[in-house]
Amino acid sequence: MSTFEKLLKIFQTEQKTWLITGNAGFIGSNLTEFLLNHNQKVVGLDNFSTGYAHNIEDVLDQVGEVNAQNFTFIEGDIADIETCTKSCEGVDIVLHQAALGSVPRSIDDPVTSNRSNVTGFLNMITAAKDAGIKRFVYASSSSVYGDSQELPKVEAHVGSVLSPYAAMKKTNEIYGNVFFRTYGMETLGLRYFNVFGRRQDPNGAYAAVIPKWVGSLLEGEDVYINGDGETSRDFTYIDNVIQMNLLAGTTENPEAFGEAFNVAVGGRNTLNELYELINKELKAHIDTFSSKKVIYRDFRAGDIRHSNADISKAKRTVGYVPTHDIYQGMEEAIEWYIKNIGGEKK
Repeated sequence: MSTFEKLLKIFQTEQKTWLITGNAGFIGSNLTEFLLNHNQKVVGLDNFSTGYAHNIEDVLDQVGEVNAQNFTFIEGDIADIETCTKSCEGVDIVLHQAALGSVPRSIDDPVTSNRSNVTGFLNMITAAKDAGIKRFVYASSSSVYGDSQELPKVEAHVGSVLSPYAAMKKTNEIYGNVFFRTYGMETLGLRYFNVFGRRQDPNGAYAAVIPKWVGSLLEGEDVYINGDGETSRDFTYIDNVIQMNLLAGTTENPEAFGEAFNVAVGGRNTLNELYELINKELKAHIDTFSSKKVIYRDFRAGDIRHSNADISKAKRTVGYVPTHDIYQGMEEAIEWYIKNIGGEKK
């Protein structure tokens, strides 16, 4: 039995209260749903800057009336310290997901991104400390590796960051380590590698590539690749991210505290390969689907060329074992994308 399977058994009889910031967003809503379905209490905090009320409504529909009673929602902004303080009342574990994501967004408007990603982070971890909450798990990013050419990416070896967003996430990790050393908080940073799955927003200028491409293909719109398509990423399905958050939130291994961990599969696919895979899955599900030739354009500022994670530290320290590679994840995700973005199934 895996460490995660053992944890789910413990959840059946032991109930904790988890604060999930950004819980109306993609990752936050999935964490909320999973925890509620496994006998846990959840306090959600979101200001709907990038999250959606319909995500919370969908979660409550999915978990059923009984489990929904274990959910409390606070609408508010992590840039407001009083909101952070209020949200920490009676909480055992914090899963801090709230942020203004996207490298291009941070390049276009670093001040607004910093307000959420640095000021908001510091507010949240300080409020948790003041409330006596020991365990603080937070979302970092593979962008902290910057211009490092090393593959696979190992946590101890980072390069110079290439964007304001990466600088902000690196700052989070510095604060996380400082709060561990100074206040004894059990902080764990999770460096997400290109997460995809259900409830991922296909719309907007800063939408992630997978739902954006699926949406464009279903609508018959042009699809663009930044660069030559040989840029590669370690695409990580949402279920792996859920597992790592929960393991990080409950591990008793002191070697994990004050540290950052890669959250990925440990594989690598080019954008060209990803595009072929999406087309293949759409053809398998939609009789009338016909693929389009992709349009290549200039490389995007601030982007890392190749990204591939070494996940041995997460395996060794907290027992993380990913359950889905990109192919298994896409098989599941495509069903949700088609149903919620458009198209007709066979």
